[in-house]
Amino acid sequence: MDAQKRIRQLMAERGWTEYRLAIEAHLSHSTVSNMFRRNNAPTLPTLEAICDAFKITPAQFFSDGSGLSEMTEEQRILFAKWSKLTEKQKDAILCLIDSIK
Repeated sequence: MDAQKRIRQLMAERGWTEYRLAIEAHLSHSTVSNMFRRNNAPTLPTLEAICDAFKITPAQFFSDGSGLSEMTEEQRILFAKWSKLTEKQKDAILCLIDSIK
């Protein structure tokens, strides 16, 4: 997959410029512009920041559209909140879920 092409596609869907992507992803504008101008593949941390900006997971970024990695809006919200929990909080939530079974 061409990561730059996919990023451009996601930017176009949202009407974003390189500058807007940099702001939303909390990256420097030079990081974003160099990625395209020098044809550099984004680093993993850069790609994670970009996915966060687009509010998608890396799996969705690399998805071929088969729907296997698609998440509902509710699942996306839960995943985003889960990612911000501490390990202790995650363990507590898992215990709660296990008790519901």
